[in-house]
Amino acid sequence: MCSFVFGRLGKVKSARKFICSSSVFRLGIVAAFIAASGFCFLRTIHAGASPEAVRTEFNTHVHQSYDYHFGKDKPFLPSNATTEDGEFIQPGAFPSAKYCGHCHEAAYHQWRESLHSNSFRAPFYLKDVELMNKTQGIQFSRFCEGCHNPTALFTGVLTKNPVVKDRSFDNDGITCSVCHSIQKLQPTYGVGAYVMGVPAVMVDENGKPIPGEVPYKDILAHTDRHVQAVMKDFYRTPEYCGACHKANLPTSLNHYKWLRAIGLYDEWQASSFSHRSPLPFYSKEYKTCQNCHMPREAITRPDYGAKDKTLASHRWIGGNTAVPFFYGYEEQLQKTIAFLRDQKLNVDLFAIRKDNDPKYIAPLGSVDFDLKPNDTVETFVVVQNKGIGHTLIPEQRDIYEAWVQFTVKDATGRVLSESGYLQPDGTLEPRAHSFITRMLDKKGNLLIHHEVWLRHTNATDATIKPGRSTIVRYQFRIPADAKGPVTVTARVNYRHLNQIFTNFIIGDKHPPYPVVEMASRTRTFEIGHNSAGKPDPADNPDWMRWNNFGIALMDQQQYGDAVSAFEEVKKMRPDYADIYTNIGIAYLMWEKYSLAGESIQKALELAPDNPRALYFQALVERNEGNLDHAIANLERVVEKYPQSPDAHRELGFSYYQLHKYELAEKQYQALQGIDPDDLAAHYILAIVYRRLGMKEKAAEESARFADEKEDPMANTASLQFLEKHPELSGESVPWHLHTALDAAPMSAGGR
Repeated sequence: MCSFVFGRLGKVKSARKFICSSSVFRLGIVAAFIAASGFCFLRTIHAGASPEAVRTEFNTHVHQSYDYHFGKDKPFLPSNATTEDGEFIQPGAFPSAKYCGHCHEAAYHQWRESLHSNSFRAPFYLKDVELMNKTQGIQFSRFCEGCHNPTALFTGVLTKNPVVKDRSFDNDGITCSVCHSIQKLQPTYGVGAYVMGVPAVMVDENGKPIPGEVPYKDILAHTDRHVQAVMKDFYRTPEYCGACHKANLPTSLNHYKWLRAIGLYDEWQASSFSHRSPLPFYSKEYKTCQNCHMPREAITRPDYGAKDKTLASHRWIGGNTAVPFFYGYEEQLQKTIAFLRDQKLNVDLFAIRKDNDPKYIAPLGSVDFDLKPNDTVETFVVVQNKGIGHTLIPEQRDIYEAWVQFTVKDATGRVLSESGYLQPDGTLEPRAHSFITRMLDKKGNLLIHHEVWLRHTNATDATIKPGRSTIVRYQFRIPADAKGPVTVTARVNYRHLNQIFTNFIIGDKHPPYPVVEMASRTRTFEIGHNSAGKPDPADNPDWMRWNNFGIALMDQQQYGDAVSAFEEVKKMRPDYADIYTNIGIAYLMWEKYSLAGESIQKALELAPDNPRALYFQALVERNEGNLDHAIANLERVVEKYPQSPDAHRELGFSYYQLHKYELAEKQYQALQGIDPDDLAAHYILAIVYRRLGMKEKAAEESARFADEKEDPMANTASLQFLEKHPELSGESVPWHLHTALDAAPMSAGGR
């Protein structure tokens, strides 16, 4: 009878007609049989098989044994993902990727090698989530599976003794029918902020979804109905990606408090690529997540979804080299490596200082200088995040690994100084300048297996925001017997994943996983006189090199030096309005409001109504007590950038200072519509609502503020950890110096 109810596609003659070889079998009999045969729920629902009755009966069985650990009305927590009616969906309701691949062969092939396809089965994820199941309980893994394995979440298998025993759907991870069945996004915060519908690959003539798999001939006869069923306009938006690629760690997961986790959507929103913020230092072409990670590419396999023999890539190329390396997906691996190397970063050997002289010799290549034996050289490496719409590294910086490798050699190949090398056991040497996070539990122990549910704080958390730069400082000595010239190389390497985590997952007997050089720069220094040369094509223009240096200095809280760097830009480009704003920002952060105002006013003279200058002018005016002018400027910024959280936040606070609570409320509500977990919004709204007599709303915002604010005692664990690990303490401060003055001589050829 199961074959009768869920017969193969070839036996189904109509997408809306219930086909039966005998009229004896009525719907009630079918439902009763299904109730007695739980394994039938695993089969794919084919058109006309009474999916409503099947689903109702399935839910009856799930409810009897499901662990409602987080509440009867919250079956999917700690994930925020849910279904339209809050009920479960039987696994057979999800058409397989292979079924979709019949018509979309190219997309299927790309998807099979993608991270979405391998989101659950890959050992790098699976063993880690098994660790959570073992130490916390399988019900807590719902937090992860809302994005890594939605089919598992919505079929109710994430519980002890689940109704569904066969989990073959795990091999498909985030499959076609998952992404293309999401009906809407939730205006909330947390991981898995979406609403799943019962999958349907086609609608009928009245626009009603037809659940399950339908014959291919029916789809091809009505492709418009197929598109209506599987495509939504919001699928092409960054908000769609943000439903999973923005996440927090809720109290229900860690039994501690709400903690920020990943924020790629927020980072993109604040970047120059989004065109939603007035604050970026540079202007870029508008790009969404899909523009970068789903570019159109030529296809070599047939696909009905292709246009002009191109298809939006379903590889979702990013930074993960581990999964394609593990499975031998050579095409995916090579595309990933090429993606990582494609104009994502710029490395600039920008300046040196000699023998503790405070004067910068910069920009290197454009100035004369002399070096001699026994000179102590401090080198300034500027790393610019120029082509990534989010931070370097995004997401799990505790197990992803990017770092700077700095090497100095003389003409014989002798290594005079080196930092950021891999040790014989494959681990990164501990004093390397790395862009990673070191997570700690409540006792200050380092979490090395991505146990996010135990995280209380971070010991270090280094990254580069989109469009920004950082400075990495290295100091070395030129030996008396060094043979010139001296070659200095700085490169940014990336590895997915770090050696300790990889060993934990697959053991310590494995081939080396790929280390990708994302960007590098080499300069040759003569021992003696070095003359200025022509600009090198590998470098940015000198004005931009100074600008990036100034941005990095400002981010590292060296405001005086930042102003000096920006002044160099002003000499080269006196008509560049943004440089006056940059100088003003440095003075503003330095709390020199008068000087900040003067510089920003100059920017506005060159570029009247420039939103970026108006924004920072408003902050200066507000600090000087001129709230009316500040509000007028911020209102203009909000009008130009209605999706800027910063503009709404500052305008709302300005209204609040004038006791215009209704206007402040409006701005903070707009802010929460963009970023629901903005801490300032919770704090000010709690006060505003109370003063407006809205006690329940005030209490709600107050509670969210209390949960989301940083734990002031968490830093104790960080300080204790860093005290025990002085080799890492420098990575916890805005800037520090990597020294190699006393390094032992190394043999020619280096390590």
